[in-house]
Amino acid sequence: MNSEEKNKFPAMAFDREPASGSSPVAEPHPPFEVLEPADLACPLVFSSPHSGSAYPAQFLASTRLDPLTLRRSEDAHVDWLFKDVVGFGAPLIRALFPRAYLDLNREPYELDPRMFEGRLPAFANTRSMRVAGGLGTIPRVVGESYEIYSRRLPVAAALQRIEALYKPYHRALRALLQRALAGWRCAVLVDCHSMPSSCLSGERQGARADVIIGDRYGTSCHPAIVDMLEVGLRRHGYVVKRNNPYAGGFITEHYGNPAVGTHAVQIEVNRGLYLEEGTLERKPEAARVANDLVGVLGDVADFAQGGLPAFKTAAE
Repeated sequence: MNSEEKNKFPAMAFDREPASGSSPVAEPHPPFEVLEPADLACPLVFSSPHSGSAYPAQFLASTRLDPLTLRRSEDAHVDWLFKDVVGFGAPLIRALFPRAYLDLNREPYELDPRMFEGRLPAFANTRSMRVAGGLGTIPRVVGESYEIYSRRLPVAAALQRIEALYKPYHRALRALLQRALAGWRCAVLVDCHSMPSSCLSGERQGARADVIIGDRYGTSCHPAIVDMLEVGLRRHGYVVKRNNPYAGGFITEHYGNPAVGTHAVQIEVNRGLYLEEGTLERKPEAARVANDLVGVLGDVADFAQGGLPAFKTAAE
């Protein structure tokens, strides 16, 4: 990997030294797992940042919520839905800790000062819309605004989670993308998520959607890839939308830079397709949904193996 290729992945705030008052600590579970193919065969890299279900004991002791309520923000079984992409030669990185404990699809220091005892670092982003909604890097709420904690947390605890969980995951993800870029002169990140079926009901969102593809309104991924995903999924009978209401979060925005060969697309799967949302158990139909997703993504992988056409911005 030469220096020019490394610079195609912008540095994050997590590349700085640990914040004052923090130090890496051992968590009760490894932060993540990378499922590697026997042979790398394409430039696709898959990420499942919200499907972790290993809840640290000290976290459960500090919350006012029961375990099932806590899991309302979890993208349950999404890593299972996408795991067979490894069979066509792509790696999948998946978080093992839950989103309610730390959210990898946020800036590294997107923190709500109302949650903590002590002063946050000066570089923390305390004013984003996500922080205001209780959904920062360390979330304040889950589900329908259920408050997670019964009391304020020490600032050091938040900083330690970022050191021990957030930073290692993103460093590993960046390394996988750099490897793809070195081998194929392009890298395609597929960020894998699920959405509650209830979020798409009623007049506010209009007709239901089975899958929402997010490409930051055409800025984070080559349109040929997004078109293939949409056409392929519709061929299987799914209702597909783009960017509404999910255009892609921090991961999609940060890693997607098509002008230099790095592409990122977010896929949101309606949980009602594959999950009993009340119990988080997989439905019998889940195997078909997984097979359809992996089949369409396999076609995308075959297409991307030969490189991607030049990307033109809307201004061009």
